[in-house]
Amino acid sequence: ISLLKKNGKQSVIDDVYKRCKEQLTMPTSEMLNPVKDIYRAFTAVEISDEIANLIRPDDLKADLKIVYQKIEDLHAACSAHTGDWYFSGDYPTPGGNKVVCRSFVNFIEGRGGRAY
Repeated sequence: ISLLKKNGKQSVIDDVYKRCKEQLTMPTSEMLNPVKDIYRAFTAVEISDEIANLIRPDDLKADLKIVYQKIEDLHAACSAHTGDWYFSGDYPTPGGNKVVCRSFVNFIEGRGGRAY
C-alpha cells in the first residue's frame, strides 16, 4: 500500500476496496480476489525492495535485501503441490477469496480482528 501511495496510485487502492466490498455481497462460490490487482503494477523485485524498507531497522548500517523465489520456480520446485496462494493470490477454495476481501476491507477501514 505504501509503495502505491508513493507512486500516486491511490485510485488503485480505492478501486480494489470498492470491488472487495462488492465481492462481499456475493455468494462465496462466486467471489474473486481483486486485491491481486494491487500487485500487478509492480515487479517482484520492487515488492521485495519495499518489504525490505518496511522492516529495516533505523539503526541498520548494512544493505538489506529481501529475496523471494519466483512463483514459476516455486511451481518447479514443488510440482506436486499447488499451494502458492500466499504468494500469488490464487486461492484453491472460494473461501480464500472471501477472507482476502474481508481482510483488505478491514485494513482500509482500520478494523482489527480476524477476517474469518
